[in-house]
Amino acid sequence: MPAPFAHSQTARAAAAAENAPEDRNQPLRGILYKITSVLLMVVMQGIVKYASDDIPTGEIMFFRSFFAIPVIVVWMAATGHLGDGWKTRDPIGHFYRGFAGGLSQGMIFAALGLLSFPEVTAIYYAAPLIVVILAAMFLGEQVRAFRLFTVGLGLAGVLIVLSPRLETLNAGDVGGTQALGAMLALTSAICGALAQVFIRKMVAQESTSSIVFWFSVNCSVLSLITLPWGWVMPSAGMAVALVLTGVLGGLGQVFLTASYRYADASIVAPFEYTSMVFALGAGWLIWSEVPSLQMLGGAALIMFAGILIILRERKLGLQRARQRRAMTGGS
Repeated sequence: MPAPFAHSQTARAAAAAENAPEDRNQPLRGILYKITSVLLMVVMQGIVKYASDDIPTGEIMFFRSFFAIPVIVVWMAATGHLGDGWKTRDPIGHFYRGFAGGLSQGMIFAALGLLSFPEVTAIYYAAPLIVVILAAMFLGEQVRAFRLFTVGLGLAGVLIVLSPRLETLNAGDVGGTQALGAMLALTSAICGALAQVFIRKMVAQESTSSIVFWFSVNCSVLSLITLPWGWVMPSAGMAVALVLTGVLGGLGQVFLTASYRYADASIVAPFEYTSMVFALGAGWLIWSEVPSLQMLGGAALIMFAGILIILRERKLGLQRARQRRAMTGGS
């Protein structure tokens, strides 16, 4: 995905539940790991975009998911969770999360083949905004005026980014293809947000290792459904590139989780948006993609809204922590 938003809730849960508080006193290390994670994911997306002209989306999705599993297994072994990290109490929850996340992954991969790199990245930034809405609908979370305002602000930015593409619906084959790419990216963001809601329900009883491991397994299996639609035998060079998508995606997940080990989520999360810088650079240098001022303005509005939500979540988290300390007598 253009940014690892679909995994951020998992990583935050890891920081809260699996690491000692003193581990999170190294903010520079956490920020470095976060930026590394984002860069790895952007490189992975660049390979997906490169491969999309010759390789079916479902086949790319299989390589991305299947070859991430060895990386995840090594990470589980390194963190002492190889024996129990794959165990689960909620297989149905993993299926739902994998189905929603798999749809999101497939659609964003397809969108990368139809739209410019920065545009896909900007549209997918809608995912954390949509999470706020879905969490209110399905998890009963309260959404007060401030968060409603920030969500509205972010969605206005999404419309600014989308509007030129939607206006090209009747502009021939190229315009229709670009409009399809925009809608795929937006639908991917919705599915990615739904996957995050499933994760929020699962983290109470599922470990980070389990959530990450079974997501890759489920996506690998789901991608096989696309076999009848024509997979192709990749060349040796393309096969290496496809395997690399899985390795880079797995490493990106490892660095993402590690970033939340060493710094609070409120410090690390805003660096998610460095993906736009990397996407702009890659799009310009490799594909000669020059973003419009309208696209950049809409993306800036979405990022601003996302950062406001992050800061608001930090404030609410601190309030909840104070309430818990008061209830336990400050212990």
